[in-house]
Amino acid sequence: MTLVGFMQAGNVTVYSGSWRYPSADLSFLSMEYYQRIARTLEQGKFDLVFFDDRLAMPGIYGDSVADAVRHGARPVKLDLTAVLGGIVGATSKIGVGATYSTTYYEPFHVARTFATLDHLSGGRAAWNVVTSVNDSEGQNFGREAHVGHDERYDRAHEFLEATTALWDSWEDDALIMDRDSGEFADPTKVHEVNHKGKWFRVRGPLTVPRTPQGRPAILQAGSSGRGREFAAEWADLVFTADPGLAVAQRHYSDQKERIAEAGRDPEAVKILPMAYAVVGETQAIAEEKERLFLDAYVHPVASLALLSEVMNYDFAKHDLDDPVTAEMTEASSGIRGLAEGVKRHLGRDDLTVRDLAAHRATLLQGPRFVGTAERVADQMQEWFESRGCDGFVLAATHLPGAFEEFVRMVVPILQERGLFRREYEGSTLREHLGIARPGTGH
Repeated sequence: MTLVGFMQAGNVTVYSGSWRYPSADLSFLSMEYYQRIARTLEQGKFDLVFFDDRLAMPGIYGDSVADAVRHGARPVKLDLTAVLGGIVGATSKIGVGATYSTTYYEPFHVARTFATLDHLSGGRAAWNVVTSVNDSEGQNFGREAHVGHDERYDRAHEFLEATTALWDSWEDDALIMDRDSGEFADPTKVHEVNHKGKWFRVRGPLTVPRTPQGRPAILQAGSSGRGREFAAEWADLVFTADPGLAVAQRHYSDQKERIAEAGRDPEAVKILPMAYAVVGETQAIAEEKERLFLDAYVHPVASLALLSEVMNYDFAKHDLDDPVTAEMTEASSGIRGLAEGVKRHLGRDDLTVRDLAAHRATLLQGPRFVGTAERVADQMQEWFESRGCDGFVLAATHLPGAFEEFVRMVVPILQERGLFRREYEGSTLREHLGIARPGTGH
C-alpha cells in the first residue's frame, strides 16, 4: 500500500485542538520540528510527506480572524518552499510535497518551484493541486470574493496544461556541458511554450532543465463531479475523504472508471483516503486516547471558525443546534460534498451546525483506525484488500507522537503481512509509487 504523511506547516494538524495535546511539540516555528517528523516518516518508509496549505487565516467566521487567533484554529501557516527545502536536506528517500493554488499563483512560478525542488531532492517532489476555497484567500490577493467553483476548475485545467508544457520544454538530453567545445546545451532541444489561453499567456521555456522525475508527481483532492474529472485527467495520487468502507469502495470504482475513460491506466493512479490512527498498547488505552482527541481539546468556536473557512460561509449567524438547510449549503462556494459526507457518516439527513463543526474539527470525514497495533493493521488491510483504496493519507492527532507511534507499532506489522515495503527500492517518488516517468509531451 501507499502511505503518505499529511502535514500543515503551523501550530496544528487537521485537528484544531492538536496543539493542546499534553505531549504535542509546540516548536512549529523551528526547522528541526519539520525535519524530525520527516525523518520519522522516512524511517517508516512512507512514500511521501506533503503539506496542506491555505493562503489566509480563517477569517470568515464573524468576519474576523480574532477567534481563530484566540483558539489556535490554524492561524499560523508558514511558507512551504522554505519548509520543504529544510526537509530535503534532512532526508534522502521520502517524497516531499506542497500545496500550491492554481487560483492565486501563475504557471511559470509553480513550474519553476517544483522543478527546482525535484532537482534538489533527487526526484522526490510532488505538487498538491488546489483551487483554493474562500473569500479570505481572494482578499489577500486583491480580490473581493473567491472565484466560483466551476470557473476555478476551468482555470486549473488550463493551468496544468501550461505548467506541464513548461516542464516538458527541455528535452531529457538537452544539456551537453562540453567544456572543450564550449557548448552548454542544445538549443534545438529547448523549446518555447507560447501558451495562449483564456486565463494564461506563457512564452517559456522554463529556466530549469528537465527534472529527474520528468515531471513532479501530482496530487489532487476533490469530491465533486468536476473534482473527480480533473483528478482523472491529471492526478497521480487522488486524495479522498470517504467516511466508511462502502462509500470508499463506490468512490474507488467511480474514480478508476473515470481515469480509464480519460485514456489513462487506472492502476497507475493511487486513490488514498485521509485516515487517522490512534494506537495503544491495549484497546482500552487507544479508546481513551481517542476520547481525549474527540472531546477534551476541541473548542466549539475553533471548530466553527474552521468550518466557516472551508465552506466559505459565516456560521457565526447560527446557533450550534440550528439545522443545516439547503439554503445554507447552496450559499456556500467552499468545498462541495462536505455536508453529504457528514450525512453518510452519521447515517441521517437531519444535520445541525454542531454536527458539521464536530465533523470538520475532529477528522471524522475519513476512516478512524483505533486500537492495538494489530487491530489498526487489520482495519487498514481490510480497506486495502477490498479495493476501498490503494493506501492512505495518514493525518496525526498530535505531533510528532502520533506518527512516531504509528511507525514504531503499526508499520512492522504491515511489513510482516507483506502489505508494505521494508526498504525503498528506488530513489525517486515515482519509483516509490510504481508509476512511470512520463516522456516530454506525454
